[in-house]
Amino acid sequence: MGENNYSKSVEQNEVILEGIDIHKSFQTGSERLDVLRGVNLRIYRGEMVAVVGASGVGKSTLLHILGALDRPNKGKVSLNSTDIFSMDERELAHFRNRTIGFVFQFHHLLPEFTALENVLMPKLIGGEEIEKVRKKGKEILAEVGLMEREDHRPGELSGGEQQRVAVARALINSPQILVADEPSGNLDKDNKENLHQLFTQLNQKRDQTIVLATHNQELAQRAKRIYRLKDGKAELI
Repeated sequence: MGENNYSKSVEQNEVILEGIDIHKSFQTGSERLDVLRGVNLRIYRGEMVAVVGASGVGKSTLLHILGALDRPNKGKVSLNSTDIFSMDERELAHFRNRTIGFVFQFHHLLPEFTALENVLMPKLIGGEEIEKVRKKGKEILAEVGLMEREDHRPGELSGGEQQRVAVARALINSPQILVADEPSGNLDKDNKENLHQLFTQLNQKRDQTIVLATHNQELAQRAKRIYRLKDGKAELI
């Protein structure tokens, strides 16, 4: 599934996210581990792109950089032509909360809050009043199939339901990019399939731009394009 095969359908589309010559290394004692060694990639508005590769190759590291959770040692990430790492930490945190939604392998829900309250948390952190955003939270929970579960706490939900709450939370600020790191990696077969269908639905019906890292071939094949990480580089396959 090379870029040339896809270029006719995306050539008129806007590049929403671009990574240019991304390098990232980690110091482990006296040794330096070079994980990313000049990654280049483009994400077009409204497409779903999968990042695949062997365990430990740097998929999570790359997604954390693309999602502005971590800074590269070298290189540039541009979102809507804005160099996101030109911002200081406070500006970047505000930008990230408004612009990027995250879904991780583990849902990271707050156990003392209901499903609806967890979904609304990014809004509340942003200073909005709960009564003003409650309706939108309910609508998104309905969209992910959890309308009847809004008052349940995470401990009262199945693993698949918890992850769908995490997806709803990632969507509450209407992010330009949804970044998902092994989103179905901790789920059983049926819940994997349900979550995969949800990502496809969000991409097709919402025109939601999605970048995801996955070991799951079925989920990867749902993407428009697939990048493989190998030897610190990214290649389209």
